Amino acid sequence: MSSTLLSRRLAAQVVLATLAATPLLVAAQDKPLEWVVGYAAGGGSDVVARTVAEPMGKALGRTIVVNNKPGAATNIAADYAAKSKDYGNLMFTADFATLAANPALFAKLPYDAEKDFKPVGMLARFPLLVVVAPNVPVKNWKEFVAWAKAQPQGVNYASAGAGSPHHLAGELLREQSGLNLTHVPYRGAAPAVQDLMGGQIPVGMIDTAAAQQYVAGGKLRAIGVASPARIKSLPDVPTLAEQGLKDFEAYAWQGVVVPSGTPAEAAARLGQALQAALASGTVKARFEALGLEPMPGTAEQMSSFVRSERERWGKLIRANNIRLD
Repeated sequence: MSSTLLSRRLAAQVVLATLAATPLLVAAQDKPLEWVVGYAAGGGSDVVARTVAEPMGKALGRTIVVNNKPGAATNIAADYAAKSKDYGNLMFTADFATLAANPALFAKLPYDAEKDFKPVGMLARFPLLVVVAPNVPVKNWKEFVAWAKAQPQGVNYASAGAGSPHHLAGELLREQSGLNLTHVPYRGAAPAVQDLMGGQIPVGMIDTAAAQQYVAGGKLRAIGVASPARIKSLPDVPTLAEQGLKDFEAYAWQGVVVPSGTPAEAAARLGQALQAALASGTVKARFEALGLEPMPGTAEQMSSFVRSERERWGKLIRANNIRLD
């Protein structure tokens, strides 16, 4: 056998051995990255994922495919993502419900919010607005308080659903204001907004993504922002804290996680690509148009934030005996 032929065979064996030793890397490069979202296509969470997926995919050099798995307050999607062994090829939009509220709202979950996921980084927060129907004769929080106290049966308020951040923010509002407010859950923010505009329900706690265009168009009246500062897209709407509810702060938020078995290196690469996407002008402009606020930061910062939110809202849920099972 010639030395040239022997060298070629040895080289081929080295290549085959290298490929055999790194099948996951090759698969990760060739396989689309699955982004699981626990809400229906077309909603705010879906729009956020698809907005970020394009620049994030470019940074990674991979195609990102959004997989919507709505239902059960994100528990269906969370269970699917938690049990996935496709490490490096799947990430999940884990939000306020998944990581902070559900552990207190449900006696038993199909996933462990603390152990089954590895944080990648925060995505965005959705400011919440207190909005009133056109037939409610108030323009600010002070006027609303006076009007609400004059209602003999109290006041119903709409939210995007039982256990949603909108609902829990409404309970916090009731607790801090002392007003007689009764929760009316809807199947999402969109139908709640429709009934608010029609005057079927007087007040609602609604996120900016669902309500902003109607407030700007004069079809709903926003009397307060639940965030600690005014939002850029509605600069004339004062915060509730400005109007007397000291330190009132509530908003919906989302972050990106991967199954806990995902290698640290793979999670770190996703985190770098996520931060690059959130810093892009396209994503910032799209978020601003939706009234959303990007939340850049490290995986460690996300872990700390989630722990504090789980503790804060868990106390409220238990104090008010709010259950979803």
